[in-house]
Amino acid sequence: MFMFDRMDEKLVRAVIETIPAEITVIDADDEVVAWNRHENRLFHRPMTSMGLNFRKCHPEHSLAKVEQIVGEMKAGTRQQARFWIQAKIGAERQMVLIEFFALRDEGGHYLGCLEVTQNIEDHRRLEGEKRLLD
Repeated sequence: MFMFDRMDEKLVRAVIETIPAEITVIDADDEVVAWNRHENRLFHRPMTSMGLNFRKCHPEHSLAKVEQIVGEMKAGTRQQARFWIQAKIGAERQMVLIEFFALRDEGGHYLGCLEVTQNIEDHRRLEGEKRLLD
């Protein structure tokens, strides 16, 4: 049983938009097919990116590495990649975590790639504990 079968499209959309990270999905043909948090992304995606090959939407300075990651995911030799950068957000530089995950069907066949981007600057400052409702 697929655990999300009881969720209608409206609820799925709300969940995806509420996830505290940006996601971008490319399909097995390397086309950008979805993203969330359109209005308040760290790395804005213009609507003209929809349906484009990810190579036409990615910054040139990191494109070769992204192509390598996606190629390895397609070949089945990589399932994920994680890296972090200092990005200018507003007036200051903040730590941003970027992760790529291979999307596979139940038989392990490559379906595409999920890119997850999150500003983790506040996470870096956590200390001790904070319990529920503290």
